[in-house]
Amino acid sequence: MPLEWINYQDAVRFYHAGRVAYFLGSPVYRLRGGINSLTGARSEIEVNAIVATHGTNKTLTHSYIPPLSNRTLFKRDGRVCLYCGQHFMASMLSRDHVTPLSQGGADSWKNVVTACKRCNNHKAGRTPEQAGMALLAIPFQPTHAEYIYLKGKRVLADQMDFLRSHFPRKSPLRHRGDVTQKAISP
Repeated sequence: MPLEWINYQDAVRFYHAGRVAYFLGSPVYRLRGGINSLTGARSEIEVNAIVATHGTNKTLTHSYIPPLSNRTLFKRDGRVCLYCGQHFMASMLSRDHVTPLSQGGADSWKNVVTACKRCNNHKAGRTPEQAGMALLAIPFQPTHAEYIYLKGKRVLADQMDFLRSHFPRKSPLRHRGDVTQKAISP
């Protein structure tokens, strides 16, 4: 199960400590150490795109609720205003509460959508029905694997394949294509 994004330094620590159970994907880093004066051999660690460690994480249960932030919300909705349907830069977007907080709505994944500032101001403290605005998609709470994807800045193709295999079958995120190809340096 995907747990979190780690940097290459943490991955090297896992390799060195013998905590890597298996690895997948293409190599993304090759680190070279010093040369052994007795054998002439040079130490080298190759870090793959996906590193699985030994152990379990008991905190991930079916009741897991990922933390809500504007960055991950905007990525969940593809930086599209779910009222007018236009794509915007993050600086032009805002978090809209479908059922406003003033009407008892919650600040939760299932009650928030990405809205451009214009649409959010027009809707104001009303529900979409009260404002005469159609909601283009139903807000959803991402699973842990979906949340890991939403947190990622540059997702490599093999990492995306791995994450996608853990998405629910009907996930709206399943067909996203914003991945990065990266070659290993010699």
